[in-house]
Amino acid sequence: MNTSVTAQKSIFNYERWKTSLPEDQRRYQQASPYPHIFLDNFLEEWAADEALSEFPAVKDAGWIHYVHVNEKKHGLNKMDMLPPFVRSVIEELNSPQFVEYVSKLTGIPNLLPDDMLEGGGLHQSGRNGFLNVHADFTVHPHKRNWRRRVNVLVYLNKDWKPEYRGDLELWDRQMKGVVQKISPIFNRCVIFNTDEDSYHGLPDPILCPEDMTRKSIALYYFTEESVTPKLRSTNYQARPQDGAKSILIWLDKKLVATYTTVKRTFGIDDAFVSKVLNFFSGKKK
Repeated sequence: MNTSVTAQKSIFNYERWKTSLPEDQRRYQQASPYPHIFLDNFLEEWAADEALSEFPAVKDAGWIHYVHVNEKKHGLNKMDMLPPFVRSVIEELNSPQFVEYVSKLTGIPNLLPDDMLEGGGLHQSGRNGFLNVHADFTVHPHKRNWRRRVNVLVYLNKDWKPEYRGDLELWDRQMKGVVQKISPIFNRCVIFNTDEDSYHGLPDPILCPEDMTRKSIALYYFTEESVTPKLRSTNYQARPQDGAKSILIWLDKKLVATYTTVKRTFGIDDAFVSKVLNFFSGKKK
């Protein structure tokens, strides 16, 4: 799309969402099992369409392949490798005006965007992809006083059918059962608090056709704390029905925790580890 045309159009309609903000605040802050909301037709329709048209394939350069016991998905988090308009969308959602909107919605002041896109950016999962139920890492990998507070997920999946599964599941804080399931339909945004027990995921393998993927833009927001927050890596949880698989989930969680420590200590990133794993597994990408 012509950049001069793009510059004259709004990606996110602040006036529209400002109108519904008081009711959205109430819904968000009173939601169960923890503060959250999903909002449809989130981006301006033209912007969502343009972002989808640019969304890169998993085989394109730059994708990190998260494939282990607790997840099978792909991520792209390098700003300089994102398509131009997708980058514009992320820059808008990391802008001071949008971050202020998220602060008002959630009631969490002084939120900060993550320009490094650690763990975020673009996410994509094909058929049989999954992400076990978990609570997110609590502290930015490279900014020790940055406490993770809010997730914003924008889905870009046209013609997504219920039989494809892939719903985002929100579990109760005791991991006894699912409280909310949210379908990843096109231009739907899910926003939720990332507390130490905000358990969520899509644990059942996706069943979309082979030529489709589940696509999303994932952005995380932090607060800078005066007291160093408690550090914890992604906390994967077994479901009551997981049985013997629970042992593998727990062991893999411990390996992820070790990797997180190494990553923080030596300043390496996910892309480096992805290349190493792919080399040993004989993959090209």
